[in-house]
Amino acid sequence: MYQHGGDIYHYQKILDFSTNVNLMGTPIGVIEALEKGARLCHQYPDTNCTQLRMAISEKENIPMPQIICGNGAADLIYALVLAVQPQKALLPVPSFFEYEQALNVVKCHINYFQTKKEKGFLLQEDFLEQITGDVELIFLCNPNNPTGHLIEAGLLDKIIEKCWQHNSLLVVDECFMDFVKKEECYSVKKKWKKYKNIFILKAFTKLYTMPGVRLGYGICQNEDLIKKMKEVCQPWSVSLLAQMAGVAALKETNYVRESMEVLNQERQYLFHEFRKLNLAVIGSKANYLFFSAEPDLYEKCLEKGILIRDCSNYRGLEKGYYRIAVKNHLENIEFIKVLKEVQGNGKINYDTGNDV
Repeated sequence: MYQHGGDIYHYQKILDFSTNVNLMGTPIGVIEALEKGARLCHQYPDTNCTQLRMAISEKENIPMPQIICGNGAADLIYALVLAVQPQKALLPVPSFFEYEQALNVVKCHINYFQTKKEKGFLLQEDFLEQITGDVELIFLCNPNNPTGHLIEAGLLDKIIEKCWQHNSLLVVDECFMDFVKKEECYSVKKKWKKYKNIFILKAFTKLYTMPGVRLGYGICQNEDLIKKMKEVCQPWSVSLLAQMAGVAALKETNYVRESMEVLNQERQYLFHEFRKLNLAVIGSKANYLFFSAEPDLYEKCLEKGILIRDCSNYRGLEKGYYRIAVKNHLENIEFIKVLKEVQGNGKINYDTGNDV
């Protein structure tokens, strides 16, 4: 059985570091919108998400017909796969498990590209060799979940160009791109006008700390693909409350700016504390840290009331790999305290240089 982050329902008095959402918590404007929406729940939601898509269009500077909304990013992943019905797909691993789950629904043959442990699980140039004419669909997570790595901009350009040559649909999951410094240097949004075969996946979940609301959106110049995705979705997949929360969230510009300032400080704090413990952070470009440690660290932290993400059930990883969210300072102090108690001497595993 696949396990994910945020499984707090089996524990009491637990401090959750397994869910990588914004450390600032849900913005007040979103909470107020949800409260207002609760009083309107006698109404059906707008099946076209008109107000929400208008707000996204203004924020992203992208025409409304090229935007689709869904019940979280995972909903759109399934809709995309059901619309395309690919026979063969390419997945670098380790990465987000829902890509594989969705592809299995349509019995798609999956080629897995195992990134190298000795390279810190960074995507390398040899990935290009796997993009062949029979590959219909490729999923990339950037920054990657769980490794926290960004794809080097030059390599990403080569991947885009080769996908275009082979008419392969490239899905780039940028749900964590909002947490990246100089995201404009890494996002493929600047490419969407030129390439009709790029689908960009985004979510409100992480940036606005609203995973319980379920709201995501996709961007693609191929309006025929957007139409096919809508045809395989149930019409009311995005609730009235989610739509109102999304519109409110996009107005929270001060919240986003302040979040990035605090995130950068706290990520740096955790990074240096890991160094003191002789634990190398493998990836840290988003709002979480990916690292390796003792095989029983998950159990030891759980005994101390800390829930971390055991990444051993990601394809391509083994026992001893973990992901923790960057949280507020008091929570981070508590985690480091527990880590010092349970880690022992520890050792340097390896360091890719892909730090904060």
